[in-house]
Amino acid sequence: MNTVMLVGNLASDVELKEVGEGKKVATFLLAVDRPTKEDAADFVWVSAWDRQAELCDEYLTKGHLVGVEGRLRSRSWEDGDGNRRNAVDVTAGRVKFIARPSRSEAEAPLEEAVMA
Repeated sequence: MNTVMLVGNLASDVELKEVGEGKKVATFLLAVDRPTKEDAADFVWVSAWDRQAELCDEYLTKGHLVGVEGRLRSRSWEDGDGNRRNAVDVTAGRVKFIARPSRSEAEAPLEEAVMA
């Protein structure tokens, strides 16, 4: 079984790309706190596809708290210097928008107006 569930804050803004034939992918870096150490986090790349990608791009920015349910994907490639590189990331099946980043009191009314 390949299932992962993470809750964390976006450590980057969402990047949306078209990858051919109308398919879209959104990628972002998720910072997930480590329960055993203070001020420590693991950083995981997440990709969301198609309509979910569009929603992530439209509503999420760096700092948002999200929950991600998906599967691990490992990949390897050769970099420009000929070195073998490996990475593990998460392909999201579902992204749950939990909370926006904190805003100052002065920005709150503007944000409410935009979201209405």
